[in-house]
Amino acid sequence: MPDCSENYEKEISDGKNARNIKCKYCNSVILTPSTAAFTSFEFQLPLIRQSKINEQNPETENVSLFWAVTDMFTFQNVGFSNTVGNNKYLTCADCEAGPIGYHDLSNKMSYVALSRVIHS
Repeated sequence: MPDCSENYEKEISDGKNARNIKCKYCNSVILTPSTAAFTSFEFQLPLIRQSKINEQNPETENVSLFWAVTDMFTFQNVGFSNTVGNNKYLTCADCEAGPIGYHDLSNKMSYVALSRVIHS
């Protein structure tokens, strides 16, 4: 089992999400069970709440635990931002909170940060 320092072990079953993945703010379902694979790597994701607005250099945090989604049509309620570099940021399609993750244009994979969503 990968290192899940924030007690996410119970959310992973056979390497996939065991339960629904929902928006922290409006409870909208983003992914249904067994539709995303657990992966771990380092990525600088912009903060959901910025202390100052600076579109050229947004404040970021280092995120390392993700749900990987191979097909963007797997999502239930996700919006995609305009392209920023080689990525598009993911938001909740219902309340527009985000970014909850990002879509990598080079490998066509989407990654949802475990710390930016709830599991139920």
